[in-house]
Amino acid sequence: MKLSKKSEYGLRALLELTIAHGKTTLQRHEIADRQRIPIEFLEQILLTLKRAGLVASRRGIKGGYTLIKQPREITLGHVIRLLDGPLAPIGCVSKTAYQKCNECPYANKTRCPLQQVMGAVRDAIAGILDHYTLADFASNRSEV
Repeated sequence: MKLSKKSEYGLRALLELTIAHGKTTLQRHEIADRQRIPIEFLEQILLTLKRAGLVASRRGIKGGYTLIKQPREITLGHVIRLLDGPLAPIGCVSKTAYQKCNECPYANKTRCPLQQVMGAVRDAIAGILDHYTLADFASNRSEV
């Protein structure tokens, strides 16, 4: 699994929103400046996160973005799946977006050596990312 820029920027934006959670709203440009994220790309990411019910936006002078849920309720795995799709390295081991491998010689067999290994990879990745929350993420940051 390779983390895309979309997920990297999304996690960095959520880090800012986690730090501000319960204190203030943050405007797009503040998040973009602090995390060095291109504003146009950040807008797309924030829209996706808003549609998924993780963030809310408010217009006006005191407007901006804020987390809707508590940071301890949002896992990194959930965010990455929203922005990048499944964590599984191949479709036939995905729990959220399974795809049968039609061209694979093992497709009609009961066991596939690749599935066993890639399933273990998926489980290891998900085991970490699905138990690591935004609150954990924010508590491990170092001051910039």
